[in-house]
Amino acid sequence: MARIEQCPHAATVAELKHRIRALYTDSTVTVYQAYRPELGLPAAREGRFPTAWQRDRMTWIKPSFLWMMYRCGWGAKEGQETVLAVEITREGFEWALEHACLSHYERGLHSDRATWKGQLKRASARVQWDPERDVHLQPLPYRALQLGLVGEAAHRYADEWTVSITDITGLAHEIHGHVRGGDLDTAQQLLPHEPPYPVPDGLLDHLRH
Repeated sequence: MARIEQCPHAATVAELKHRIRALYTDSTVTVYQAYRPELGLPAAREGRFPTAWQRDRMTWIKPSFLWMMYRCGWGAKEGQETVLAVEITREGFEWALEHACLSHYERGLHSDRATWKGQLKRASARVQWDPERDVHLQPLPYRALQLGLVGEAAHRYADEWTVSITDITGLAHEIHGHVRGGDLDTAQQLLPHEPPYPVPDGLLDHLRH
């Protein structure tokens, strides 16, 4: 089962609760999305989002595999049958975080509600911190990042930041099968490795209180 990681005493409660965990390399980070097969399969086959992918709509990306499984029901929910692992540049990911606004007003973080509304309207991205999930998709006491991209960020995500797109629907079904069968050790071993993401100093200060 997932557990709260041990962290240095210098880490704040906000850092412990609102920490990005992700599969990443020196230059990329993997995020997850789920689509209907008519869109997801061509994207995985071509390694890029097709023209049918609506770049003028907000799209939500999730670095947490298990939060994506919670959202798409292990790829069983209608319209989310194809689960994609999208590898994007860390530069693009961090640009989106830098230009993001929290999706809700947070007293003590925003000076007032009107200021927050103005920031949200102008932002190219927005952030939600939702409870992370275990393999049973039950909530954990710390949060997982959801990053919503709109406008410039959505266009850059689809056409500049994306390095690769992989169909991992089979992996989702395999892990789910082990969970249903009670073989949690095997399920855990198959999960993507998601250590804390090395966020540059100060990058998340405007996104967590």
